Amino acid sequence: MNKFEAVILFSPDISNTLIDKEVAVFTKNIEGSEGQIVSSEDWGLRDLSFNIDKYKKAFYKYYQLEINGNYIKDLKKNLTQNEKILRSLFVKVEKHQQLPTKMINNEEK
Repeated sequence: MNKFEAVILFSPDISNTLIDKEVAVFTKNIEGSEGQIVSSEDWGLRDLSFNIDKYKKAFYKYYQLEINGNYIKDLKKNLTQNEKILRSLFVKVEKHQQLPTKMINNEEK
């Protein structure tokens, strides 16, 4: 099992209930790929560094995963095809960073 950290950006147009449903689908895909979510954080609605489509903000979700690296390509494909998800990023790491992350404590000004 490899360790990955992932960030998923959800469209600001969708409700929290719909985000929870999308997170449940993501979790199911991870578990179906013989992986597990070690931990996660909700970073909330944040400004984007640059506009994505017409959006200036997005809901950020952060995950620490343990999964075989061969399944990451399939996960990325599923996330890319989802219109409710603006972007996703997976980074392979040697060791997960300690939680809470700096982003969770960083207040919007």
